[in-house]
Amino acid sequence: MIGRISDAVKHILIINILFFVATSMYGDQMYQWFALWFPGAENFQIWQLVTHMFMHGGTTHILFNMFALWMFGVSVEQNLGTKRFVFLYFSAGFGALLFQLGFYYFNYIPAYNELLSSGLSADSITQMLTSNQTIGSLTDAQLFNLKEIYPIYNASMVGASGCIMGLLAAFGMMNPNAKLMMIFLPIPIKAKYFIPGIILLDLFSAISGQSFFSPSNTAYMAHVGGAVFGFFVMWYWKKNQFNSNRWN
Repeated sequence: MIGRISDAVKHILIINILFFVATSMYGDQMYQWFALWFPGAENFQIWQLVTHMFMHGGTTHILFNMFALWMFGVSVEQNLGTKRFVFLYFSAGFGALLFQLGFYYFNYIPAYNELLSSGLSADSITQMLTSNQTIGSLTDAQLFNLKEIYPIYNASMVGASGCIMGLLAAFGMMNPNAKLMMIFLPIPIKAKYFIPGIILLDLFSAISGQSFFSPSNTAYMAHVGGAVFGFFVMWYWKKNQFNSNRWN
């Protein structure tokens, strides 16, 4: 049973809520400063690698994430302790970041290189991606590649979902037979089946572009990355729980 809210979960909740209140007050300026923009884009800043984990795209987004943080995070923190919980949480967040940016670059670099090889300069490509205006006469192939990378270059990433997926993976490893349900699919399923199923759906959505239970602009590979990093952190701790690497 979940008792009182644990310390790290409480403080992370408060930080997320403060960011959300500030976003409600200052709107686009908060997204420009604290959402994670594509590296190299005009709005990108190094601190966004952390701050994007506390930003959310709307009321529904933050409500779902904070409910999941409370639902699974309290149990995980009570079992791991606060230090290991915080390490797990941010490891999953950075894992989500690496997977999503890696997925972006996997799609971005080939098209970008084709634009360079077609005779366009790096400066002109950046100018067109920033302004959404073409320069001069472009071939159909150049226009196609620009359209392919434009949404990547101008994408912003927000949310604690990657961190939450890491907590969900940890919860599932500690409670494999706990029964979980989705709001849209109220059928109890054991965590050891439910959580891998969610990860596979996210992976399929990332590759196919088809959305099932999330908005179409969801960073699906971030979900996968958070879960994968959460799993491997937990696996490492379990494997080494009796040696000198154990956290006290």
